[in-house]
Parts: sequence; C-alpha cells; structure tokens
Amino acid sequence: MERSLSMELVRVTEAAALSSARWMGRGKKNEADDAATTAMRDVFDTIPMKGTVVIGEGEMDEAPMLYIGEKLGTGYGPRVDVAVDPLEGTNIVASGGWNALAVLAVADHGNLLHAPDMYMDKIAVGPEAVGQIDINASVLDNLKAVAKAKNKNIEDVVATVLNRPRHEEIIAQLRDAGARIKLINDGDVAGAINTAFDQTGVDILFGSGGAPEGVIAAVALKCLGGEIQGRLLPQNEAEIKRCEGMGINVKNVLRMEDLVRGDDAIFAATGVTDGELMRGVQFKGSYGETHSVVMRAKSGTVRFVDGRHSLKKKPNLVMKS
Repeated sequence: MERSLSMELVRVTEAAALSSARWMGRGKKNEADDAATTAMRDVFDTIPMKGTVVIGEGEMDEAPMLYIGEKLGTGYGPRVDVAVDPLEGTNIVASGGWNALAVLAVADHGNLLHAPDMYMDKIAVGPEAVGQIDINASVLDNLKAVAKAKNKNIEDVVATVLNRPRHEEIIAQLRDAGARIKLINDGDVAGAINTAFDQTGVDILFGSGGAPEGVIAAVALKCLGGEIQGRLLPQNEAEIKRCEGMGINVKNVLRMEDLVRGDDAIFAATGVTDGELMRGVQFKGSYGETHSVVMRAKSGTVRFVDGRHSLKKKPNLVMKS
C-alpha cells in the first residue's frame, strides 16, 4: 500500500464523524448510522484505491450498511480489503454517551479475516503485555500476567468490559481478584484500542462483542504492537454452519495472524463523541472540529490529527478536486 493512503483515509472517518455527530443525543441511532454511512461512502469514492468491503456494518444493528463485496475508491491504485464501521456506537450517539467512533481498517487484498456477523469472545492488551495473555486461561491468571508485565499490583490493573448480563461472571471474577473495572455500554473497538495507550488508564479488555469489530480492533492493535485473541461464539446451528462454510473452526482461537495477515495495514478513526483517547466533534458556527488517529502497521507510525472543516466551503464534506 502507498504511504499517502493513510492520510486519505482520515478524510473518510472525518466525514462520517461530522455527519453522524449532528444526531448526538437525539435518540435516533439509525439516522445517525445512515448519516455516517452515506458520508463515508461519498468520500471513499474519491480515494485512489481499488477497495472491496470484506467487513461491513453488522446485521445485529439492523442499520444501513456498506455491504460486503461493495467496491470502494476510484478504481485506480492499490488493491485492498476494507473493514468499516461508519459509526461504532450507534446507541452511544443516540444517548449522547462516550467513545463513539467512525472507524475503518484497510489491508492488502486477502489479508483480513472475513469474520461472520456473530459474537466473538475477546481478550486484548497493549504492547507491554503481548505474549502474556491466554483466552483459555482464567480471568485471574490473565490479570496476574498483565500485572506482572506492567509492573503493577492486580489492585492497580484496570479491566474494561461491556456492561452486559452475559458478562456478570467475568465482572464477579474481576471484583473477587481486586482489579479495577471500567464498564462500557457500547463500543468495544474503542475499549480494545484503549489498552494500548497509557493515558486512557485501561490495561486489558475482557468479554464478547461483535466478531467484525474484533477484526477492526486487531488491525489497530497490530499497528500499535498490541494483541487481541478471539473465539467465535455461534448462537445456533445456522451460525455454526455459516462458520464451517467459511472454513472457520469455531473451536480454534483466532490470533493476530488469523485476524490480519501480512506486515502492512492501516487503521483510522475519528471521535464522534468524547472519549478517553479522542475528543468528539465540536461545531463552532461555520466550521466543525474533529480529532482523529491514523496508524500504519508497516512503519509503526501513529498520528493524531486535529481537523478544522469549513461547513460553508465543504457543505457536503466532500471535495472532488
């Protein structure tokens, strides 16, 4: 992939964030998602690449999609696979909560796992604890490993978990171990990424969430030198057969090399609402401000990008030339 593609892709997430942020707190998650999807598609069409969507929006959301197999880009440039979540945290935006993101990940063709839209059990850490975690181990053993790797007591380790009834046992084990917990209502892509940045205060992510989001998080953590492990959790026979048809053994642990192959990948995200890592969109009269992160695995470069966008000169968030 070309180096310049990184900055081009930030334009995509910026547009999606600006469009969806208008719906913050208005209780209409599908309208917010539709706005992000439309803006993302429009800007993608100006990017010099031959892209194919391999992971689109999850069917669980029952929301507008950038559909699997859709072609993105101008048709000229590198051939890449694209994973998108135009609005990671539709419910977050609807309620005006924290950590909603517009996110995408890009890798060379054939290098992203085509994850089925179902649940995935996950565990994720930042660079200091790479190689120390094991999704098959107990919560306590993983806490001990992360505490040792980061030179902390277990009581100082912060675990982030989606606040769901299915995670009651994990939460109970974390509390029994004496770890600190940050419960999140939605947005486990942000939860996974936060493990790789000291300023977020998060050390490890536990629990299940969407499998497509697991692949997107894996690209980010590959760029950051972190680690995520996953295991698909089919809920019925139809989902098991779907995995078998894709050549995925649901009993196997999915590691970094299974989720994103090769030595190069790009991740970009723009904050829609405020979070630990990035500020959300702010509208100030005739312009809007965005805060984004873009990273590339091959170089290990991580850039935070502050953008100021004229809503008069670029009312549709797209400039063709």
